[in-house]
Amino acid sequence: METKEIYEKALAVLNSGGLLLYPTDTVWGIGCDATDPDAVAKVYALKKRSDSKSLVLLASDLDMVARYVKEIPEMAVQLVEVNDKPMTIIYPGAVAAPAPAEGGKVEKNRGMLAFNTVAEDGSVGIRIPMMEFCRNLVKRFGRPIVSTSANISGEPAPKGFREISSVIRDGVDYVVDPELEKGATGRSSSIIKVGLDATVEIIRK
Repeated sequence: METKEIYEKALAVLNSGGLLLYPTDTVWGIGCDATDPDAVAKVYALKKRSDSKSLVLLASDLDMVARYVKEIPEMAVQLVEVNDKPMTIIYPGAVAAPAPAEGGKVEKNRGMLAFNTVAEDGSVGIRIPMMEFCRNLVKRFGRPIVSTSANISGEPAPKGFREISSVIRDGVDYVVDPELEKGATGRSSSIIKVGLDATVEIIRK
């Protein structure tokens, strides 16, 4: 399948609130529009994961990150500039829609992250992918995409497409061509939490 057609199909799924199974610069991920709380809820349901946990998001560049966090710590800018391996940064102060009142309607605002992508302390984990396909997909989409490992919660993350369970494959709306997984490391990214006061906490090396 031509790459252009893959982008078109993937973008159509994301724009319609569907789920995507796609290769990233680390492991295969389940993705959706990170500003759509209903789509995000489908991800949690497919993974059988508690929605009290936050999700990693992909952004195309720091300009996109800046639209969805209140302030980018200077230390985060420096880390992005020197980084040469997949790295997720946890930013304080996500720009996110409020959680709905019990029984209330869930609102979607494309200028704000879905409430269920954000941690209880208001932080959010975002990675700028080092794989060209991923970065271009997010850039064309125009807003962050969820990127959580393609496995049932508690099970090992698949290192390659062949390791992804049929439950996950059958639970998404579109599976990106496995040929595009070339360039993926097969390992989870490092996770670094950065504060506005220049504090740095390594969550995962």
